[in-house]
Amino acid sequence: MKKSPMTALLLAAATTLAGAQPLIDGEVRKVDAAQNKITLKHGEIAHLDMPPMSMVFQVKDPALLAKVKAGDKVRFSVDRIDGVYTVTAIELAK
Repeated sequence: MKKSPMTALLLAAATTLAGAQPLIDGEVRKVDAAQNKITLKHGEIAHLDMPPMSMVFQVKDPALLAKVKAGDKVRFSVDRIDGVYTVTAIELAK
């Protein structure tokens, strides 16, 4: 059966959304722009089997660090990239 262009588009969107990581609630403890790192106190990160804690993360895009400062409540996504826990997105919590 041949797929319509709309079906192909919907399948591509579903695949992209399925690969997206959930947002985790956290609080910025420290921003280290020189090292491209951020320290976050966070809740459980289920997809990484990680309990709540404070830890230092690498940041995928240095521009993300300009959005936040110590003390900010945030929501972020993190993944393990080349064996390193890396923040891939971050936003101020509402």
